[in-house]
Amino acid sequence: MAEAYKLDCEAAEADCRFIVQSENEEEAFDLARKHMSEVHGKDYTDDELRADHLQTV
Repeated sequence: MAEAYKLDCEAAEADCRFIVQSENEEEAFDLARKHMSEVHGKDYTDDELRADHLQTV
C-alpha cells in the first residue's frame, strides 16, 4: 500500500474541518498551502507544513 500525505486542518485551526489527503506529496503540499493561505490567511513553507501539520499515513 502506498504512503499518503494528510493534513487535517482541525489540528491547526480548531474550527476548520478541511482535510487534504494525497499519495503525491507535492500535491498535498500545494493543496495545504493554498487552503491555509486562502482560508486562514497564513503562509507556510513545505518545511513548516512537514514539521507541524502534514502526516504520513
